Amino acid sequence: MALIENHVVATTKHGRMPGFAACPDEPGAFPGIIFYMDAPGFREELYNMARRIAKHGYFCLLPDMYYRLGTCHFDLPRRDDAMSAVVFAAMNSLSNELVCDDTAGLLGWLDAQDKVKPGPVGCVGHCMSGRYITTAAARFPTRFAASASMYGVGIVTDEEDSPHQLLDQVQGELYYAFAETDAHVPDHVIPDLTKALDAAGTNYAIDVYPGTEHGFQFAERQVYHPVAAEEAWTKLFDLWDRNLK
Repeated sequence: MALIENHVVATTKHGRMPGFAACPDEPGAFPGIIFYMDAPGFREELYNMARRIAKHGYFCLLPDMYYRLGTCHFDLPRRDDAMSAVVFAAMNSLSNELVCDDTAGLLGWLDAQDKVKPGPVGCVGHCMSGRYITTAAARFPTRFAASASMYGVGIVTDEEDSPHQLLDQVQGELYYAFAETDAHVPDHVIPDLTKALDAAGTNYAIDVYPGTEHGFQFAERQVYHPVAAEEAWTKLFDLWDRNLK
């Protein structure tokens, strides 16, 4: 399938937010998807994942969430302790509140695009963005019909703005994919999240993928697990297809 793809800029209350957008090069409009990045940030590997989403019949917008820091892109094959320190600093520069501010701008940008189908949208967040898809689904309940977290972190915390406390505001369907081994997800998170989802009456599914580690869906990482990655892609597209098409 041929695609239309562009580097774009969305305006937020904090400035100009670069992004990458892709959709089918076909007549008509397509459901919008916001692809919230993982901690290592804006890069070609994520562009390729956005292209895969677009080829499934969606308009995918991948924002550079570190735009407040200027141009902050990482050459991951050369990653060392010094680079990791900068990656974590960039990740910690964000908050649920800031990402919700940005999400308002991203939704406005999507609404202005002729190739985006009007109405509800979907989203997916990897790693650090598991917390953000949960928060966005709660803060924009009429806009997000289907939201997914891939080995997300920060979803259940002791902080006042912990996303799991907002689940009773969510109207759309949620999907959480976790790795079997993940040092970034304490043992209590999945049971506590499940309890909160059930208490809120949320439409959701949680899967823990056997034999996987954090980041298993990224094809360029040593922890890539092809079988689990494809199963997670299938679950993701099923989620969006039944809610957005």
